[in-house]
Amino acid sequence: MAVNVYASATEDGSPDDVVEQVGSAAGTIDCPDVGSELTEVPEGARAGVDKELAALDQQIAEAYQRLQNSVQAQQQDSGFADNAIMNPLKEKRAATIERIAIAIDRVGDRPEGLDALAACELRPAEEQNTGQDGGQNGGEQNGGEQNGGEQNGGEQDGAGQSNGGDQDAGEQGDQQGGQGQQGNGGQAGNGPVAADYADIRSVQPNAGNGGGQNGSTGTFSTDCGVNAGGLFNSDNVIVAPGVSNGAHHFHDYVGNQGNNAFASDEDLAAADTSCENQGDRSSYFWPVIRLQNGTAEQDANAPGGGIEGNAGEIVTPKEVTMTFVGSPRGDVVEMPRLLRIITGDAKAFINGPANANASWSCTGFEDRQLKDKYPLCPSGSDVVRTFKFQSCWDGRNIDSANHRTHVAFAAADGSCAAGFKAIPQLVQRIVYDVDAPSLQDGGRTTPLFAVDSFPEQLHKAVTDHGDFINVFDEDLMRAMVDCINDGRECDAADLGGDQGDGGDQGNGGDEGNGGDQGQDPGQGQGDGQDQEQDQGQDQGQDQDQPGDGQGDGGDQGQDQDENPAEPSETAQAPGGADDQANQGGDKEPQVLGSVKATQRGNADADADAGDEGADDAGDVGDEAATPEQTPAANVPSAAGQPGAQGSGSATGSLAETGSQLWPAMIGGVAVLAGVVLLRRVRRGNY
Repeated sequence: MAVNVYASATEDGSPDDVVEQVGSAAGTIDCPDVGSELTEVPEGARAGVDKELAALDQQIAEAYQRLQNSVQAQQQDSGFADNAIMNPLKEKRAATIERIAIAIDRVGDRPEGLDALAACELRPAEEQNTGQDGGQNGGEQNGGEQNGGEQNGGEQDGAGQSNGGDQDAGEQGDQQGGQGQQGNGGQAGNGPVAADYADIRSVQPNAGNGGGQNGSTGTFSTDCGVNAGGLFNSDNVIVAPGVSNGAHHFHDYVGNQGNNAFASDEDLAAADTSCENQGDRSSYFWPVIRLQNGTAEQDANAPGGGIEGNAGEIVTPKEVTMTFVGSPRGDVVEMPRLLRIITGDAKAFINGPANANASWSCTGFEDRQLKDKYPLCPSGSDVVRTFKFQSCWDGRNIDSANHRTHVAFAAADGSCAAGFKAIPQLVQRIVYDVDAPSLQDGGRTTPLFAVDSFPEQLHKAVTDHGDFINVFDEDLMRAMVDCINDGRECDAADLGGDQGDGGDQGNGGDEGNGGDQGQDPGQGQGDGQDQEQDQGQDQGQDQDQPGDGQGDGGDQGQDQDENPAEPSETAQAPGGADDQANQGGDKEPQVLGSVKATQRGNADADADAGDEGADDAGDVGDEAATPEQTPAANVPSAAGQPGAQGSGSATGSLAETGSQLWPAMIGGVAVLAGVVLLRRVRRGNY
């Protein structure tokens, strides 16, 4: 592959170790976006169409890779690219588009005009930084939609001033480093270049004030971490469900921990979450940012990673804030569960700015927003990405064929179009501690940074985008809407019942006992629950296998909701009665003792037998979460005691032993009395 290769900056720290970069004249491939044209797809054809659309993306990625690999052949033969790459690509696309039309025609009306979308255009490299500037800066539509049109003017001013200063110098240095206008630049040869950056201080203030103050003025924030654990994949379950590497670039994930290409709605609803409030299992994801410093990440040789031009060190955000805000025109309504929203356009460099919604800035300068350039921040200032999601919903659908028409941005005055309802607007702010790259030497001294992208999108800033799937508990969503409509400032972590002690959600330590989750007010945990929280945690650790607690919290909440009237029996399951039930009911006291002693070793078998239909059948904590598997007759002495959940492991076994021994003691006394009586009778006979 004709790419730009960096030696690792960590080898000895010398900039001279950077391997001389190979300029590529490959340019990029411009194909019409078929998916955006399919505004109506019958439900029966949706799955097949999604897979064919993913196939179109794969075809473009493969063609672009061949384009990069054949630079020498292109230079020797002017017709090589058309004959060997572009024409075969057109034929493949035509066949795939025909399959899309047939799939729709089987269950609905065949779409017209799709055939014209098969042909693609080869865009030479020298056009990368000229043809797009006018279109992106001059025609930015999202600035008009969200900020009343103010961003366009400021953005043009900023870009123009920057081009007169830092970027001219950067382009000179770019050429010195082998990243001239004839190439695409970057560590992997597909961007970015110096013209993709602008000094934030040269941008005029252009951010709007966010609308009036006469509507729903409250805010609701949720904290789901910064993906410190490194949950990444190159899937997109919204756009390409069931297709591995459907995004062709890597995403950061916070919130829902079960999101991948094959996750069903049920999988998402049952998954763990990184959010402080466990009632928020929503999935928040966006393309990672990388430093193009030569680092070989885990995906260096994987699709979606280095193989497709997404190379370098993945940067963990310094801060992520997610805030839901109201409408300037009135109250908002609850989001429907599993609503999908995509903001921005991952293909905006090729598609144009119609759906672009990138916003780049620096801390201390957030009244200045860039839409199609990365910010060069002064010393002490951090890079900021901001996503403002659509805030109007059609009132019917949780998704649409092109993943856009079921939601919309509000008009400049804050109103929603006819038939649409105002919903809470998600505003994400993601902060990165990255230094301004050294454009004068092509990023050798201080590396370039850029978002992951489809390979042919060349890591342009305008392609930035965010994805959201609503998996809020209904009660928490209702609390959000009430908070926003009442004009209050609320933090999800402060709302009782669902947070599970917040900061421990990563290891699941406090989730194992299920007591903090409180998802159903009818669980009858009692006033003593908080006092016995630590005992409940110990119970989950003592009787579960290591690590089981994380999964148990979710299952316990589900099972308790189904049987809210029996909390005391739920509490007693770990004390031995569950195992007793699994072995056939009434047993000798000695059997109860031996089962309890070996409970850990038989955890998987017990869970399989007792927790029917649970998602995590192997977790012993599920036994504690299933009241119906514990016969009440086997736990008479501890039933209804507030302390039972925290101490069922010890107290339950003593109570059970006592309840089983006293009949034996009475029987023993009766036997002794019978023996004495018999001996007296015998003596009388003699």
